[in-house]
This record gives sequence, C-alpha cells and structure tokens, in this order.
Amino acid sequence: MNVINPIELNQRMKAGQPGLMLDVRTPAEYAALHVPGAALEPLDSFKATRVAERYAGAKTPLYIICRSGTRAKEAIGRLEKAGHTECHLVEGGIEEWERAGLPVERGPSRVISLERQVRIAAGAVVLIGTLLGVYWIRGFLAVPGAVGAGLIFAGVTDRCGLAVVLGKMPWNRAGVEMRGCCLAPKA
Repeated sequence: MNVINPIELNQRMKAGQPGLMLDVRTPAEYAALHVPGAALEPLDSFKATRVAERYAGAKTPLYIICRSGTRAKEAIGRLEKAGHTECHLVEGGIEEWERAGLPVERGPSRVISLERQVRIAAGAVVLIGTLLGVYWIRGFLAVPGAVGAGLIFAGVTDRCGLAVVLGKMPWNRAGVEMRGCCLAPKA
C-alpha cells in the first residue's frame, strides 16, 4: 500500500498532477469537514469495481482519505482486489490534513465523529446491560460481555460492526449532496 503525507499530496495538487481524492467517511462527516475537491465515496456503500470504473480505471492515482486512516486502508484493500493499483493512503487522514494547516471546507453539520459515536453507544450498552443484570435479571450480564467481545474483534480485525451500523443511521447520512471532482484537470 502506498502512503503519502498530506503536505506532499497538497504540493502535488497545487502542481496540477493528475489524481483524485476519495473521502470514505460518512456523508455527515464529509459535510462537517472535507478537503476541497475530494469526492465522497462512503465506505458503508463502497463498491470497489464501481469506484475503479468511475474514476478512470487502474491508471489514475487515487488518494484515499478518512478520519485517521482505518477506513481508507479498508477501501484501498478493496480497490486493489478490484485491480486498481494506483491507490495511496493519505497518512493520518483528515485529522493530519487539518493539523498541517492545509485547506479544508467546513459545513454546518454538527454530527459527532463515527469513532466517538461507537464509544458512546458501546459504553451505553455496557452500562445498561450491567445495571439490568445486577438489579433485575442476571442474564442481562451477557450484554456487556457481548460488547466486550465485539470490541476485541474490532481491535484485532480493525473492522467494527457497530461503526457500520451507526454509519447507516439517518444523522450520519443527511445533509450532503453526493458530488465529486478531479483534483487536477485531465489533459
């Protein structure tokens, strides 16, 4: 997997080098903050063959960005399996892009990041399951155990089922016009 730091990618963009940036976060995350010119291709509906065909086949460099890198790595894995060999992970994601002082577009969205939503939901389920198990029916103690197993699975595989479910919630889908454009004009 190719990795590029945000500063180097920004320099390539300014120099007019061909390539496309794909943002694989949720529409709400994209609406809140994104790199100008990045095309939205949410990971939860990401079809690698369709994306590879849409963006000029296997020869066009694709720069994949998410919040910190995890979703971008998954998208790159899918694209590489589909035959797109020119994929580059934007190191550190939108967080590093913004930290480097590079240009971003901000929208009115106030949605909490998907990672924080997962922590809130998992914590709430553990707390409620524990309270129900202690004060009502002991069988509810299996709920926090299941959440713990899910978190271990997510940590080991870098895939989180709860994040997939939360990414499909209405508050993570609303407020974005699906659009995309090239980083540099085609010759």
